[in-house]
Amino acid sequence: MQLLRTAQDMAMACRGAARPMGLVPTMGALHEGHLSLVRQARQDNDSLAATIFVNPTQFGEGEDLTEYPRPLEDDLAALDREGVDLVYVPPVSEVYPPGFNTWVDVPGLGDLLEGAHRPGHFRGVATVVAKLFNLIRPDRAYFGQKDGQQTVVIRRLARDLDIGVDVVVLPTVREADGLALSSRNAYLNDEERRAAPVVYRALCKAQRLWETGVTDARMLREETRRVLEAEPLVERIDYVSVADTETLDELDHIDGAAMVSVAVQIGRPRLIDNVVLGQ
Repeated sequence: MQLLRTAQDMAMACRGAARPMGLVPTMGALHEGHLSLVRQARQDNDSLAATIFVNPTQFGEGEDLTEYPRPLEDDLAALDREGVDLVYVPPVSEVYPPGFNTWVDVPGLGDLLEGAHRPGHFRGVATVVAKLFNLIRPDRAYFGQKDGQQTVVIRRLARDLDIGVDVVVLPTVREADGLALSSRNAYLNDEERRAAPVVYRALCKAQRLWETGVTDARMLREETRRVLEAEPLVERIDYVSVADTETLDELDHIDGAAMVSVAVQIGRPRLIDNVVLGQ
């Protein structure tokens, strides 16, 4: 496994790599959700690149940029075990050199849901992903459904800019009790961790109702919210959404695929999750 720190070195290594090439972009603090992407990418491609970069431009004021976990040695060991060929671990100055002032934005998609509560978040995501796609030129790039809105934004980015990468989205990996794996779950104390699966239970309530024939999106939102509100440790519900899977527009009636997504505050972390109906 090669470890690369500069864009020039990474570009040269990628030009000599076997094709097709897969890419798994990460911010590190790897868990089984990340590794499931790595394993699928390893299976699908002749060469495999991963990135570890805690992207400062997608963090808002007061968020956990300085405290975000960075267990680099453990992450590199895990990627090595999974057969990754190239790992790009740039310093911030390599990605955003002095004078950097070009941004990629996906207005509309990036302004809803997470974007409404974290202004500028998806501009940071879209910019760094576009830079990685341009640098590495992967044939396929792998993301998890857990960050559902992010996958919609990145697919639109790749399509609108003719980047020529197949964006592969894999199912959310969960704990036995349904909690979606996330690096930020480490912030939960024991009591909060016991409460956190309410997020998935709420989503499952919406899914069960839909499976029994309920297509009224307002009712699904209300029932999802009711489950969340019954948990005393849910401090805040930022949104409960039933939206079109491509436009993220809120639906009145479900007659195709829909993404049910929520964001809640439990203790220190803000937990997001989603399920897709009719996929």
